[in-house]
Amino acid sequence: MGVQRISVVGVPIDVCRPEDIEGEVLELLAKPGTKQIVFLSIWDLLKARRKSDYGECVRNADLILPVSKSIIKGAKFLKKSIPVRYNQFKAVIEVLSVLERHYKSIYLLGARKVTLQKAESNVRDTFPSLRIVGRYVGYYPKASENAVVEAIYKASPSLVLLSEGIKEKDVWAYRKRNRFASSIFVYYHDALAIFAKRVKRVSEKVFDRGLEIYAEIFHNPFKIFLVFPYLWYKMLLLWYRLFKNNRPV
Repeated sequence: MGVQRISVVGVPIDVCRPEDIEGEVLELLAKPGTKQIVFLSIWDLLKARRKSDYGECVRNADLILPVSKSIIKGAKFLKKSIPVRYNQFKAVIEVLSVLERHYKSIYLLGARKVTLQKAESNVRDTFPSLRIVGRYVGYYPKASENAVVEAIYKASPSLVLLSEGIKEKDVWAYRKRNRFASSIFVYYHDALAIFAKRVKRVSEKVFDRGLEIYAEIFHNPFKIFLVFPYLWYKMLLLWYRLFKNNRPV
């Protein structure tokens, strides 16, 4: 069946089954130029509706994987094909496993020096056949950016894993897409911190029940105000169900 692209309130989402991940990654590796896998939360989805670089980044991404339960419920409400919801870290692990099985390479970008070093060591131990062809810390000064881009271009890794410390997040690679050879770019804020065992990953039980937002609110009480964009999302779903559900992706 392969990957199917649907639209939820005007934003593209890919219906990609876990068993199709390997084939999709291999297809991306075979394509020339810069490719992107984007993890999309409900908040990212609302942001992507705007006319912005981020919106363009999402619309042009090669694989868009939903991470919020609300997106899955929204697709059901709109009577679309039902996407698979992905745990970001598990998805990263699966992609790295595919790369290792095919003896590919990775570049690590982000985090502070100690975290990056520890993450690199643990990635080597976990994926011994995956070549790490470079690494660079996040939070770097603007003056260093050209050197970072040049290093990635020369290393030409199969995948660049971006993490904390990359201010532009997914848009970083999109804005520089014409300056790289042929790599897949994936941004996940906590990836390197989890590999370094500095941050705990969300438990499977919490994720499966869609309760990870409460942990976020616990660490940052101001996120309680996300209830307002959530209500806006519900209104958008109703509007699209009634008037715009048949528009193409």
